[in-house]
Amino acid sequence: MPLPPYGVAKSSASQDCLIGIDFATRKIAKLLKPQKVIEQNEDSFTIHTYSSLRNYLVTFKVGEEFDEDNKGLDNRKCKSLVTWDNDRLTCIQKGEKKNRGWTHWMEGDKLHLEMFCEGQVCKQTFQRA
Repeated sequence: MPLPPYGVAKSSASQDCLIGIDFATRKIAKLLKPQKVIEQNEDSFTIHTYSSLRNYLVTFKVGEEFDEDNKGLDNRKCKSLVTWDNDRLTCIQKGEKKNRGWTHWMEGDKLHLEMFCEGQVCKQTFQRA
C-alpha cells in the first residue's frame, strides 16, 4: 500500500553531487521539485520519483542485491543493496563511482533523503502532500 505522496520542500543539491552528469542536466536538476511515492509490502519497496523532466521507479527487497538501471536519471547501471540502518533505509551502489548511494528516513510528516557520492552529500526534505 502506498504512503501519501511527498513533495520536495527543501533541497541542498550541490553541483558536486552531480559529478559526471552533463551540464544541462545538472542545471535542470537543481530546479526540479520532485514528488515521491513509496510503496511497501513487508521488506519489498517501490519508490516512485516524479518530476516535470523525468520519472524514475526503483523496486527492491531489503537485504537483496539487485541490478539498478538509472535510465532517466544519470543513465548509470550499478549493483545496489538496500539495508535497514535502525529506522533508515540505506542503499549502497557499486559501479563506476565510489562511495555512492542514498539514505531515506521519515520524521513526522517529512521524508528525508541524503544522496552521497565520493565524499559529497546532497540533502532533500520532502513534505507530505
